[in-house]
Amino acid sequence: MQLSSPTETGQSKRPFIITAIILALVVVLLGSRLAYLQLRLGSHFQEISEHNRIRLQDIPPPRGMIFDRNRSLLVENQPSFDLTLIREDVDRMPVLLSNVKALLGLEEQQVQERMVKARGAPPFVPIVIKPDLTREELARVETYKFENPGLSISSEPRRYYIYPTLAAHLIGYTGQVNERQLAAGNLEGVRMGDRVGQYGAEQAWQKHLAGTRGGRQVEVDATGRVLQVLQEIPAKPGKNLILTIDSRLQKIAEEALTAKAGAAVALDPNNGQVLAMVSKPVFDQTRFVRGIPTDEWADLVRDPLHPLENRALTGQYPPGSTYKIVTAIAGLMEGVITPESTFWCPGYYYFGGRPYGCWRKAGHGHTDVHKALVQSCDVFFYKVGQKVGVDRLAKYARALGLGQPSGVGLWPEKPGLIPTAAWKKQRFGVPWQEGETLSISIGQGFDLATPLQMANLIATVANGGTLFQPQVVLAVEEAGGKEVVRFQPKVKSQLKAKPWIMDLVRKALMGVVHEKRGTGSQAKVEGINVGGKTGTAQVITLEKFKGVKNIEDIPYQYRDHAWFVAFAPVENPQIAVAVVAEHSGHGGSQAAPVAQKILEGFFRLKESDLGLEFARMSVPTGSGG
Repeated sequence: MQLSSPTETGQSKRPFIITAIILALVVVLLGSRLAYLQLRLGSHFQEISEHNRIRLQDIPPPRGMIFDRNRSLLVENQPSFDLTLIREDVDRMPVLLSNVKALLGLEEQQVQERMVKARGAPPFVPIVIKPDLTREELARVETYKFENPGLSISSEPRRYYIYPTLAAHLIGYTGQVNERQLAAGNLEGVRMGDRVGQYGAEQAWQKHLAGTRGGRQVEVDATGRVLQVLQEIPAKPGKNLILTIDSRLQKIAEEALTAKAGAAVALDPNNGQVLAMVSKPVFDQTRFVRGIPTDEWADLVRDPLHPLENRALTGQYPPGSTYKIVTAIAGLMEGVITPESTFWCPGYYYFGGRPYGCWRKAGHGHTDVHKALVQSCDVFFYKVGQKVGVDRLAKYARALGLGQPSGVGLWPEKPGLIPTAAWKKQRFGVPWQEGETLSISIGQGFDLATPLQMANLIATVANGGTLFQPQVVLAVEEAGGKEVVRFQPKVKSQLKAKPWIMDLVRKALMGVVHEKRGTGSQAKVEGINVGGKTGTAQVITLEKFKGVKNIEDIPYQYRDHAWFVAFAPVENPQIAVAVVAEHSGHGGSQAAPVAQKILEGFFRLKESDLGLEFARMSVPTGSGG
């Protein structure tokens, strides 16, 4: 047997010694590092670990629902599933962005833009990178969710407009809150990313509709997956609005107004409640639910017909001959005319060396106030207005609701314009001219009024002189149906007119519709006494187009606006209506038929409702045995 030499034995042990030394060094290094992490940084990492394990999740509240006066549901909420990104859970952002593009077609730039908007938010706060996922998109995200840490699905109630475009300007829409709105400090409990009312009743009644947010404390794993709910505070739903409008009448009014642009308002003259409010052209509220794309928003803003404008509140038009109601009441109240007073109308009136024409070139002959209103004689009202004067005309116009916001509570609302001598001096630095009084006496010149103001005017005449503040909300209720508040009619002012004066004016306005030469015959409703007044408001003086019979031969922007105001029944008014059809021509032929359809629809619905109620009362009850 041959033994190994000591040299060979030492050489064979050498690799083991080196390995042992290396392992010892590694153990020492790891031990040192472990000791450092545990002793020096242990509390820091414990805090991070706890933070990653326990998270707070926001629970957005369901927004209050909106009903019409008959409790027909107009606006509710539906569940929406959003794709969110929690930045601190993401391992490799470029890979995640690439996967999101493959799954949903979202470009990296789109995601980055949403992340930029959320700058300043903590990294554990979810960022919505694609709202309102479809079923197919939801399935794809759920299938690959565990391969993409940081992505998650959140569910929240989303606004659902049951009849898109119906009463869109009155109801309005919601949209994501912006930095300017948050900075204003008027939106209690609202955070960046929340959706708030941006227009119409959705905006005006935001604090009632919004509700109170809730939250839950959850435990998550390393990928952000929820393991268990530790604690939860439920969200409190917003309150419901009961509007004053009848959605059936609203639909009738919207279908009746076929002009490219215009407005129609129907009021209850006994309390100021808005029964219908139409503005044309309309817009689709559902376009705002997901967040309207920039190019679509730009198209709406650039549209020359301005579909986002509520013309019932912000459209300011010369009232034309509908203003003759004001001039007639002012003349009778101030005693400058009596029911027997007559003026001769040869078809023109010379004043200051120039002729002021009447719409009927042949004239109206001897004319009293009744005939002047029925046949809309301009010359009669030139002379009455001249006797009353600009300042006294303004007093009665304001008493009837013109020249000031109505106070309806929707924003924005324009005040219109009723001029005075002092106003002109302040505005233009020159005195009032008597020739200008002639123009405003027939609703031209400086006079401007909104459709809501004109509806208020005719409602005030119909009820005998009480000017109500228009009302669009009947009541606010809890989600369970318990009434929180019911709004009562609010009287703004009372025109202290002698009853015989208001009776005389109402009788003349009935003649406008029902007498042989009345200008509003196209507003007749079978079996109902209708009172009304036509108006044709000039946009510009159409000297160039005099004699042109076909309105289509006049450029659209130069055509007259058509007005009609009405109330019915004359003996017991239940509805007052104002219609303006932009650039449509004469009020009697273009606006009166619209009012007729609204009035007819109102009484048809009323008869139907009464019949239904009678049928319910007539159902026999069981005798119990």
